[in-house]
Amino acid sequence: MNVISCGSAFVSSDLGHQPLPCSAKSILVTALSLATLVTSHYTFPQLLVDGTPTGEWVNVRRTDNFNSNGPVTDVTSVDFRCYNQVTGATASTARVAAGSKVGFKANQAVYHQSSANIYMAKAPGNVTTWDGSGAVWFRVHEIPAVTDGGKSISFPAQNVETYEFTLPTSLPSGQYLVRVENIAIHGASTFGGAQFYISCAQIEVTGGGNGTPGPLVAIPGVYTGNEPGILLNIYWPVPTNYVTPGPAIWRG
Repeated sequence: MNVISCGSAFVSSDLGHQPLPCSAKSILVTALSLATLVTSHYTFPQLLVDGTPTGEWVNVRRTDNFNSNGPVTDVTSVDFRCYNQVTGATASTARVAAGSKVGFKANQAVYHQSSANIYMAKAPGNVTTWDGSGAVWFRVHEIPAVTDGGKSISFPAQNVETYEFTLPTSLPSGQYLVRVENIAIHGASTFGGAQFYISCAQIEVTGGGNGTPGPLVAIPGVYTGNEPGILLNIYWPVPTNYVTPGPAIWRG
C-alpha cells in the first residue's frame, strides 16, 4: 500500500505514489475510489458445516487481505496456497463427519465474473502446525463458467456468498486443510490479469473410508497462469467453452 501526499495530508492508495492537488475534493475522490476497490473485492472468512457458518476466522486461517480484500495474482507465489504469509494465522479445527456438507461463506456476495475451485490436503499430523507444502492437494469441487457455444457466458460462482460440496464418504479420516479459490476473470485477457480470492480452513474428518484421493498437486505449482480458464477474454469473442483449471476432481 503506497501513500499519496497532499501537503500535510496523506491518503493510502493502491494506485501508486503520485502527488495530488492539495484540495479536499481530491482527497475525497481518492477515498471514494479506494472504498469502491475494497467493496468490490471479498474474502472467505467462514467455514460452513452442513449449511451453518462457524464464525469469521474461527476455523478459517485469517488471510493477509482480511482488511484490504485484495486478491492474489501471482500463481507461483507462496501466497497462492493459503494467503496467510503475513498473518501467519492458524485456526481451530472443526470436526466434520465424512459425508457431511462443507464449504465457505464470503464476507459479501462475490462481485466479479468468476469460476471457483475447492481443494483439500491431508495433514501428516496436526493440521494446525502444517503449511500444506508439497504435492499433497487434490481437487474436490468446481463451479465453472457456463457457455452455450459462443452465444453467451454466465457465472454461477458470481452474486452468491456460499460455495458448498459434500465430503465423499470414502474420504479417509484425519485432519485436512480445505482451500477455496475464487478465480475472478473479468480482467483475465492479459497474463496476470486473473484475480484469486483464497482461504484455507482446518477440519478433522471422522468416520471416513478407505479412498485414495488424487491426483495430487502442489500449490503453488498447479498452474502456470496460461491455462485457458485463467488467461482468456470473456467479452469478445465470447468463449465457446470454459474449462476450470486444475486436475481431475476426486469424487470418492
